[in-house]
Amino acid sequence: MQVSFSYDKKKVIQGLRYHFMSRAEIRIMVILVNVFAIIAAILFYSKKIRPEPFLLGSCIWIFMMLSFWFILPYTIYRRNSTFLDQFTIFFTGQGLKLENEKGQVQWEWSQFSGFFESPHFFHLYFTSRQFFLIPKETMTPEFTHELRGLLNNKLTTMRK
Repeated sequence: MQVSFSYDKKKVIQGLRYHFMSRAEIRIMVILVNVFAIIAAILFYSKKIRPEPFLLGSCIWIFMMLSFWFILPYTIYRRNSTFLDQFTIFFTGQGLKLENEKGQVQWEWSQFSGFFESPHFFHLYFTSRQFFLIPKETMTPEFTHELRGLLNNKLTTMRK
């Protein structure tokens, strides 16, 4: 099985957002900040606290959403020249081979820790912070189904 692809900036940014929001520590932090903001709002409107805790919670929430939704994805996209290249990827029972005009690299399935699927990508993880995005836009539905089956057989599905 093989597929050629390049990256679309808007879809990569969305894929990076999925990566950040899929991390357990970020989800927990979002929940805690939201709970703090809601409790602070209730206490502020019932005149139990001054406006500072409410404003603090609101500012933390806004900064956190800006950083995970805009700052981090765009920073990673700008720093990584990989997103500008054209690739061909080959999937086999032993692993995968990625090549472009600059060279090639092969990975065995054992080098990956897991994967998950977002609307536009398959996210293949080496570690919790190192991953590779495989776009689905050039894949046929049959190819996508076959690849999903291969990944499910060879890798652990990570939490979405």
